[in-house]
Parts: sequence; C-alpha cells; structure tokens
Amino acid sequence: MTDGRAWQGNWKARLYERVRERGYDSLTAFADARPAVPLAELADELGKDDVAGVQLLSGLLAESEQHKRVMRFVRDVLVRMLSQSLPNGWPSVVDDTSRFQIGKALGSWSAYIPDAYQERADQVMASFRATPPPPGWRPLGPDDELLLMLLPDKEA
Repeated sequence: MTDGRAWQGNWKARLYERVRERGYDSLTAFADARPAVPLAELADELGKDDVAGVQLLSGLLAESEQHKRVMRFVRDVLVRMLSQSLPNGWPSVVDDTSRFQIGKALGSWSAYIPDAYQERADQVMASFRATPPPPGWRPLGPDDELLLMLLPDKEA
C-alpha cells in the first residue's frame, strides 16, 4: 500500500512512463501481459510506493473507453477481483468464509466498473448465486468462456 506519494506530481504521466520503461505502449498492454494478477500487485510492479491500484484502474478504464472495449475491461476487473479474493478458484463448499470472499470479490468488482454496467453486474451476481461456477473455476483472463457467455462483447 502506498503512503500518499502515489498522488503527488503528475501520476498519470508517471503510470505511462513506467509501462513504457517496461516495453509496453499502453496500460492495457501491460495489464494484458499479466492476466488475473490483482490490481494492487500490478501497481506494485510499476512502483511499490508511488503507484496505486486505483490509478491503474482509472487508466485502464480510460483506455477501454477510448478503444470501445469497456465490456472487456469489465470482465478483466472481475478476473482480477476473483483472483485476489479466491486465489484457489471457486470454492467447493460455500460456507461463511467463502461467502465473504465471494462477496468481497463481486462487491469490489461492482464498485470498480462504470455505472452503465451495474445492471449486467447484478445479472452476473444473480447467475453465480443461482448456478455457481464449478469448484476450482478460476478465470485466467477476460476471455474466459464462462465470462464471455455472461458478459459478451456485443449486447444481446
């Protein structure tokens, strides 16, 4: 976690400078090279003390809007939240502990995506309650088959 230095200076320029130093031309390219890595870990890779996960999230959303790939961003954030809260995949038994972990992942995801996608997020969460993914399911990226079915690029 950062101590506030992440917000000093031109943090947007710092983000892009850091990804370029690593050979990427965009935040999306950097993040795509690390599918399913939680945002906080990605931020730490760019600057443990002066880059925050929410800054990376903001930049990724801006790029997805620019390239009209917001649904992919929505799936990507879900993958990262699930990876962070359920590192061993979907639990085989949903007890109080795993229910909390699932709720944390889905709640964070819902909070991080654009408001225009909240209805879709609610549908995904309802789907997970009605028909949970198989035990051990762990999406490895935004193009996971189940996620593409639940959150297709083109609206049905």
